[in-house]
Amino acid sequence: MKEFDRLVEVIAKLRDKENGCPWDLKQTHESLIPNFIEELYETIEAIESQNYDHLSEELGDLLLHIVMQVQIAEESERFKMNDVLSKINDKLIRRHPHIFGDGHAVDANGVKMNWERIKMKEKELSRTSAVDGIPRKMPALIVAQRMQEKAASVGFDWPEVSPAVAKLEEEVYEFKEAFENKDIEEMQNELGDLLFSIVNIARKSGFDTESALKRTINKFEKRFKKVEDYYQKSDETMLDASLEQLDEIWEITKKSE
Repeated sequence: MKEFDRLVEVIAKLRDKENGCPWDLKQTHESLIPNFIEELYETIEAIESQNYDHLSEELGDLLLHIVMQVQIAEESERFKMNDVLSKINDKLIRRHPHIFGDGHAVDANGVKMNWERIKMKEKELSRTSAVDGIPRKMPALIVAQRMQEKAASVGFDWPEVSPAVAKLEEEVYEFKEAFENKDIEEMQNELGDLLFSIVNIARKSGFDTESALKRTINKFEKRFKKVEDYYQKSDETMLDASLEQLDEIWEITKKSE
């Protein structure tokens, strides 16, 4: 906590109206949003790359933004750091009755479901639906998964994965039908349903669709660059190669992994 207190003091000094930093003094809650989002994604990259030295640095950058937001709020007498810490402490205790009360939880999934139910009860005066309260600025795959989780918390969910897989097969058939009919608008609708079904299977299988897609993107990038490297070292060029030739090099690259 000594270093945390030091950070709070440093931010307060940067925001000092007489001797502070011109850039820091210029910032508002809103102006910091783009940098905040960038730091969040950099933190995610550090986690996914398992670069823990980098992660400790990026978490510090995130913490900087949180303290800066609180400092700005304190200056206009909106709230203080103690309010922020008190609210999160109280929330954690309320939503973990199996630890701090007489509740019971069998597994992690049960804990998550219970969290959503308690949250919904807390927000019932300000929200009219179980699926309210999801920030729509998040990536669509994350929004889809959170919406499904919230719906599941009130029982709107299959008990097993197999019906979700059957639903995916149904959506694939409907997309093919729209494709064969050359119905562009319906293709777009069915593609959305297809993606939503894939998210549902991922959720019920216990993993995150956004992370799974990122892994595939990284895998594709790695393999594609190897194909490029092959042609850079040969007398041929990718533009002159046929799709069959490119696919052959792709498969060789895939097997080498």
